[in-house]
Amino acid sequence: MPGGTTVIQIIGVDAEQINKLPLTDMQRAIVRQRQNSPRIYRFSSLDALLFELAMRENIVQAAKALYNGDAGFAVFDRSRCNERLWERTPNGGFQLRPGVRPSDGINDIFENGRMYAFECATAMVLILYKAVLETIGKEKFDTYFPDLYVRDWHYDSDLQLVTAYDNNEATYGDVLYFKNPDHNPETPEWQGENAIMIGNDLYFGHGIGIRTGEEMIASLNRKRVPFSMQSAYLTDQVNHPSFEHLRNIAARGTEPMLAYLQGDVIARVGSHGYSHYFLPTA
Repeated sequence: MPGGTTVIQIIGVDAEQINKLPLTDMQRAIVRQRQNSPRIYRFSSLDALLFELAMRENIVQAAKALYNGDAGFAVFDRSRCNERLWERTPNGGFQLRPGVRPSDGINDIFENGRMYAFECATAMVLILYKAVLETIGKEKFDTYFPDLYVRDWHYDSDLQLVTAYDNNEATYGDVLYFKNPDHNPETPEWQGENAIMIGNDLYFGHGIGIRTGEEMIASLNRKRVPFSMQSAYLTDQVNHPSFEHLRNIAARGTEPMLAYLQGDVIARVGSHGYSHYFLPTA
């Protein structure tokens, strides 16, 4: 915004204090984007800002880790998993086996990806779980995210996704959706692609890979009905976890859940429950 006016508002914290924070390059890029936005971004505290920045960076890192792994792309009836840790359900989902630590179940997907295959909506949830795990640590994750079941957009209610409709405000770690309205009906899995924004006009979508927005659309266009003239496109829909919800849960009955010491971000999460929240599946 001209004149350096900040539109990140925190009570008792000014723009100079924010700009002096020892952030990573990615976190600094998010702050700059927010400061240059016409929108006002309000945070209840400096902790709230730092928590969101840490989570967003971990979402991007988790997306890259899934991309660099060997997990395959598959529709539900062809999904597969490491059945030592997960039970494949009849509808193609994965249920964590009794006695398996949730953190071990999630980490195995990223470490032994060749044993897994799933579609892009499931991939988005797994990326978000991995980011939460990396942000809050194994102990908290195992305590508050037990009995995991992953399929499509089924996720634990403590993840709690927030939806907005303005992709101009999308930033690192947001989940966006590329819609392919004229997809071939014989391949409904290509009706669109859920994707994590991992850079400036750079996205990761499971099954397509890391692409620019133009490349993502071109890839989907190759999945249309023959002779179609209707292009795929990036929708306005933007999703991300409720960072404040996670932060507030983390603060229950604990020491301050986020400390910013020597450049290290430490966070904690709590509570458990399940939610059925359905977004585009392809």
